[in-house]
Amino acid sequence: MRSDSRASTIADQEGPGRRGLGGLAAWTMVLLTSFLVLTLPDHPDAITPAAFLRLPLELPILILLLAMVRGPANMALRLAVTMLAGLILSLKLADIAVQTAFQRPFNPYLDAKMVIDGWNLFSGTVGVTVAGLIILTSILLVAALLTLYAIAMKRISRSAPYVRGGAAFAAGLLICIGAASLATHRALPLQWEAGMAPNLVNRVTLVAHSVADMAEFEAEILQDRPLPPPDTLFNAVKGRDVILIFIESYGRSAIEDPAYAPTIKPRLARLEQAFAAEGFSAASRWVTSPTVGGLSWLAHGSLLSGLWINNQARYDRLMISERPSLNRLFSQAGWRSVAVMPAITMAWPEADYFGYDQVLAARDLNYRGKPFNWVTMPDQYTLSAFEKQVRAVDPRKPVMAEIALISSHAPWTPVPSLIDWHSVGDGTSFNDQAAAGPSPQDVWAQNDRVRNHYIRTIDYSLETLGSYITNFGKDALFILIGDHQPAALVTGPDASRDVPLHIVTRDAALAARFQAQGFVSGLTPQDGTQMSMSSLRSLLIDTLTDG
Repeated sequence: MRSDSRASTIADQEGPGRRGLGGLAAWTMVLLTSFLVLTLPDHPDAITPAAFLRLPLELPILILLLAMVRGPANMALRLAVTMLAGLILSLKLADIAVQTAFQRPFNPYLDAKMVIDGWNLFSGTVGVTVAGLIILTSILLVAALLTLYAIAMKRISRSAPYVRGGAAFAAGLLICIGAASLATHRALPLQWEAGMAPNLVNRVTLVAHSVADMAEFEAEILQDRPLPPPDTLFNAVKGRDVILIFIESYGRSAIEDPAYAPTIKPRLARLEQAFAAEGFSAASRWVTSPTVGGLSWLAHGSLLSGLWINNQARYDRLMISERPSLNRLFSQAGWRSVAVMPAITMAWPEADYFGYDQVLAARDLNYRGKPFNWVTMPDQYTLSAFEKQVRAVDPRKPVMAEIALISSHAPWTPVPSLIDWHSVGDGTSFNDQAAAGPSPQDVWAQNDRVRNHYIRTIDYSLETLGSYITNFGKDALFILIGDHQPAALVTGPDASRDVPLHIVTRDAALAARFQAQGFVSGLTPQDGTQMSMSSLRSLLIDTLTDG
């Protein structure tokens, strides 16, 4: 009673005009914010005017509760509604961001660890200052919205009795109309729905499925195929280097999308001719990657472990397992296992799982040139350093190398160009290229610019690989594979998750072995040749081992 009397007194002291204006503003704030939170789609492609032609049934229920619930219960209600609105809005914004980058919904159980990686990529694309300002501004805007929302609900709770009564009447009427609409299924200008509860239930279900998936994965780790003795493993390539190269963002769309095919198909045709002139044979097929738009390490882990690593939780569990990686198997069979990772600029404890004999991270490659924005060094330097520091060393064991090329990593500017291999030196010869071209902010201001720069970096990476193989390939076996498709901004929303896999070798009989496993001759994969990334470990063991 005291609370109601005091609220009424305050309202009376404000005067009728000010009271009416304040009440209208409060109601407008609550209605619009509630409507936005409840109707905002959770996918970027769904954000259209039609998406907001819906009336959430939760809205009149909220109005009714705010108007009728009094005293301490009203304060608890307002706190709960504000927290719930913040949770729903945050989840939807996270969904939009993750769908844009990785074409899947945000999973709190799996994605919590991705914040730092997301920051590294975002800040590397637009700059630390700009990225920080965008994130800080976004946080402040959401916080300000929720604060005003809470204040408006408090203002409503202090409205005069006739305002509460009118709101209760209006809410009751809206509920009746909505119930009648749902019951009769008659078309109305606006569609009624109750989506808040299903949205939260779906989120909880997603987390529950992820927990159950991890339990299944625990069993999968322990199930491995019988392996040949180390002294017979990979004996079909005994004494030869085996070089596995991941090409960043090299996906099926680069070859088949009409926007990109005019650039990449001629490039592949020229590479085939160059390889044939030097005695190399090529075989290719499609491989389905466990990731898209980023998280390259999931693709690496899937190929090298023979397990489907499609989320961070699986990857983290794999890293503490005893399942032998492909790298470790080569090392046990007599090869020197080397990792060449120009994108690794910090500690990399995961290297212990893979069992490398040598890790060449960014600083170990001794690049003295300027970075290409996020990209620490161009692909040509990476391959040149690998050749000098690993393959040119004599005497040595045969090498099994895993190389991650990153020139085709976002932000795709500036685009490098191939130079004479004898001019590569310590990398300073690339300084002019690194300082040329538009900034990431300029490129990413227009979608067409992004796509143009993307395909140009893919073309550069393929040209560089072709030049490296024809100049330094000798009798090595090259396994060239894309790690994943780029984001939907580049491919469109319905692109497959397939990436090209190319085998290049001077051993025609070995190339024929791969063709017997479903590969097609040449560098252009054909339909019907798909296989999962996690199947490659077994395929390589079988194809490269005489048995």
